[in-house]
Amino acid sequence: MILVRDGDRTVLTMSNDYSGEPTEFAMVVPVPTLLEKGQIHVGDRAVLDHLDAYSAPRLVEYFDEDPCRIYAEERNMQKMAPQAIGSMMDRADVARAKSLGVTIEARYTVGEYDILILSAKQSGGLETWLVENGYTIPRGATRVLGSYIRQGMKFFVAKVNLGEQKRLGFSYLRPLQMAYESPKFMLPIRLGMVNADGPQELFVYAITKNGRVETTNYRTVRLPEGMDIPEYVKDQFPRFYRAMFTRQVESENREAVFLEYAWNMSWCDPCAADPLNADELRSLGVFWLGSPGPQGWNPGGPQNTFITRLHVRYDAAHFPEDLVFQETTDQSNFQARYVLRHPWKGDGTCDAVREYRRTVRERRVKEAETLASLTGWDLASIRRRMGGGWSDEPDKPSSWWEPMWTN
Repeated sequence: MILVRDGDRTVLTMSNDYSGEPTEFAMVVPVPTLLEKGQIHVGDRAVLDHLDAYSAPRLVEYFDEDPCRIYAEERNMQKMAPQAIGSMMDRADVARAKSLGVTIEARYTVGEYDILILSAKQSGGLETWLVENGYTIPRGATRVLGSYIRQGMKFFVAKVNLGEQKRLGFSYLRPLQMAYESPKFMLPIRLGMVNADGPQELFVYAITKNGRVETTNYRTVRLPEGMDIPEYVKDQFPRFYRAMFTRQVESENREAVFLEYAWNMSWCDPCAADPLNADELRSLGVFWLGSPGPQGWNPGGPQNTFITRLHVRYDAAHFPEDLVFQETTDQSNFQARYVLRHPWKGDGTCDAVREYRRTVRERRVKEAETLASLTGWDLASIRRRMGGGWSDEPDKPSSWWEPMWTN
């Protein structure tokens, strides 16, 4: 379901999974007002698919840097004047910054301030790094950071120196759309449960002007996100996500609506797919965009279009009421994203390699435990799938004579 809402005006687009002969298909949807013929329309499924891809839960990947190169950079920095290295980060901090796509281009101490010059690949990683390092980020900062990153600009940071479908083989019918006015901001779900074969899966994409949409008669819960999971999940992401979502449904006693995505449609960072353009948004009923001018649509993209993606698994026993919504003024960003961190696989022999491999083993132990916790999968089976290198046992101390004859 796509709900475009502003004031009392609503445009509802419905797309259904349907198995069977088309002649057997019928859909009955309660609506809050009498509809004239002109208020009913047949939509384009491709636009719905685009919206789904844009807001879908996703994996992001990061690749560890060569620890020997990082070590060499640190040794070079140590040769600098003492005033330039007074507050250098240790190796773990440097590796963490790089894993988030953040590069420390320069650092200085000027008066009572420690100054950093940063560059970044995405605003989410930059914001995460800043928060982890004690900087307070105001609401809306991510969007502004992202616009500057796309322009290739750097960031001056100062701190006082105090010593981030499964498409089953169903056939899709073209989506139906209806436009109406009503003070009721709701979706009728009870009628559809009369002939339901088990729990139903519903995705609600709410497009509004001012901010995130939430349910008022059921709890709206954010899914776990931003967690590191094992590399092998890349080839099993749909299976992972279904298991994780099922576990979250059960943990909330099957009575919650889950937030999967919340973002301003005019941009994304990073994008799972390109944002919808103005024509696509208008086809979904975003009536406040107006009409294109002589030169077409504003090249800056559609504004004041905030997308909220909600996911609910419901049945009559746990959802006895229709879904009732409200628009909030909260424009903070949220994305159900999960992180793969690929270890460096080189054969370096510098002093940093042993420490790096130890941290990778610790990380893989944590990844296995996180995956088991999110999905309920057997921890021993996860470790077998991960292969070697995850063990939480400490390294066996080398003999005193081994370094003498090791090339």
